Amino acid sequence: MRAGGDVTDRARLTPREARALFRAGLVTPTSGWAAGWTQANLIALPRDRAYDFLLFAQRNPRSCPVLDVTEPGETAASIFDGDLRTDLPAYRVYRNGEQVAEVADVSSYWRDDLVCFLIGCSFTFEAALLEAGVPVRHIEAGTNVPMYLTDRPCRPAGELSGPLVVSMRPVPAELVPAAVRITSRYPAVHGAPVYVGDPAALGIADLDRPDFGDVVEVRAGELPVFWACGVTPQAAVMRSRPPFAIGHAPGHMAITDARDTAYLVP
Repeated sequence: MRAGGDVTDRARLTPREARALFRAGLVTPTSGWAAGWTQANLIALPRDRAYDFLLFAQRNPRSCPVLDVTEPGETAASIFDGDLRTDLPAYRVYRNGEQVAEVADVSSYWRDDLVCFLIGCSFTFEAALLEAGVPVRHIEAGTNVPMYLTDRPCRPAGELSGPLVVSMRPVPAELVPAAVRITSRYPAVHGAPVYVGDPAALGIADLDRPDFGDVVEVRAGELPVFWACGVTPQAAVMRSRPPFAIGHAPGHMAITDARDTAYLVP
C-alpha cells in the first residue's frame, strides 16, 4: 500500500497514528509526517556486533548520533512505544552485506539476539527550516530526500568501516546562513551541514544519480547543502559485510514519541 492523501493531514498525525498506518501496510517516505515528533534511523545488529557499532557511532557522531539502544531481542525502545519489527514503513534486510529483502514487516526475519539502535534523522529539523522560510524541496515534490555515498571515510571501529553518507537539500544562496544556523541547534539529529556547494568535493559525480532516495531539482540561485545522514550505518554494513543486519529503508523512518524540542539546544 503506497502513500496518498494531503501532506497537511500527515503532518498532524501523532506518532501512534502514523505507526498504525505503517503497521497496516502503508509504505511511504516519512519526511513531513507527524510534525513536531522526532524521527529516527534504525539499524539492528546481532549482540556480538553491537559493541563494534556503538564504538563506530561514538567515533562518528555527526552521521551516527545515537538516540536510543535496546536490550537484545527487545522490539520497543524508551522513545518508541511501538514495535520496531512492524511500525516503520519499510525495512531492508542484509546478509553478509548484501541486501536480500525490502519489506514492510521484518517479523519473519527477527532474531532474539538483535540489538536495535535508533539514530538521529535530519527529517527532525525540517519543520524548523520550513517555519523559517527555508524550502525543503523533497517535501514540496512529495518525494524522498536524495542521499549520496561520499569519498569521506568514517573512523572504523572493530570490524565496521565505511563511507559517510549525506542527504542533500537545495537552498537559495541567501538562505544558506539561516539553514546552517537553524540546523546547528539540533546536534543530536546531525546538526549543521557538513558541506555546501560543489558535490565533487565530496566525491559525488552526479546529483541526478543519488545512491538512495529520489532526485530533486536544484534551481537557479540555489546551492546544494549536504548533511550527514543516518544511512551511514547501512553503508558500513554493505562495506564490512557482517553476517546479518536489519535497517530502515532509506527515508522510511521510525517516528518516535520524543519531541523535536527535546533535541533543540539554545
